[in-house]
Amino acid sequence: MILVLLGYMGSGKSLVGRKLAEDKKFEYLDLDNYVEIQEKKTISQIFNDKGEIYFRKKESEYLKEVLESKIDVVISLGGGTPCFAGNMDLLKTYSDLKSIYLNTSLDVLTERLFVEKDKRPLIAHIKEEEDLKDFIRKHLFERSYYYNQADVRVTTDNKGASEISVEICENLF
Repeated sequence: MILVLLGYMGSGKSLVGRKLAEDKKFEYLDLDNYVEIQEKKTISQIFNDKGEIYFRKKESEYLKEVLESKIDVVISLGGGTPCFAGNMDLLKTYSDLKSIYLNTSLDVLTERLFVEKDKRPLIAHIKEEEDLKDFIRKHLFERSYYYNQADVRVTTDNKGASEISVEICENLF
């Protein structure tokens, strides 16, 4: 079985993904880390050197590669992965794959991301917290169509990784 976590950046996909993999005795893979290893550059460097379009193309190629080669794995996608290159449709073609949307509120995302925005190429340029909130709001609106196609939706506000992992397992198994 393949479990795929999706949601906006800062929703906890990596943290929850590691915990869920540990709980289920599955392998864990973070797609952003995989892209960085394959490209031998950080996501920020890829964005700066080659742009978002190049990144999205490579991200989709690596997602296909990973899905074809893995079983009993939890995969954390990048926040935009489901929204580009037909990736959400691709996920739906796998009968042994379950997608989980980690739904996190606008306020929680803004709080989490403002303190780490310098590490995130899409938001590094934003200086004010209210501007960041507006940016996230717009993205959530645009991306909700894709996120809401997930097999399972879990609200993450005020929950730790262990609690979220248990809730996912209760919904899937």
